[in-house]
Amino acid sequence: MDEHAITQYITDTFDDVHLTVVDGFTFFFHGDDRMMPFATLGTQDDVYDRAANLNRPSVFRLNVGVSRDTYRSLFGPDTPKAGPDGIVQTGHDFTALDQLMPHPVYAPQGWLCVLCPSAETFVAVRPLLAEGYERAVQRQAKASQVDRDAG
Repeated sequence: MDEHAITQYITDTFDDVHLTVVDGFTFFFHGDDRMMPFATLGTQDDVYDRAANLNRPSVFRLNVGVSRDTYRSLFGPDTPKAGPDGIVQTGHDFTALDQLMPHPVYAPQGWLCVLCPSAETFVAVRPLLAEGYERAVQRQAKASQVDRDAG
């Protein structure tokens, strides 16, 4: 799979998905919620996250936000906070391709990632994307309800 095929899958599969592309990252949002994406695709390192070495040719990382329960079911207890370099110490090789693992920076918030997922690995990621999307739908519905209650 490449980043274009993954983007196409997300936009074809989920309703009301909006993209924002900034500095080598594509952010996937539901509806008007532009505060918290449910998934991102990164194609280059940034100032805060160089753990994956995304500057390698044709390397990209798919990141997905899931519930704490789902995160724990995949990786065990909550991940420790980031170290002085900003990277969480999970024992994972954050440069490894085609392996589902905690996100090197946002694991404490329930984010996971995979670099250059194969078609087989992407099949395993699809339910995680669906969960991330559903969480975004619920978050937006809750925010809309708060706005209606306040108005």
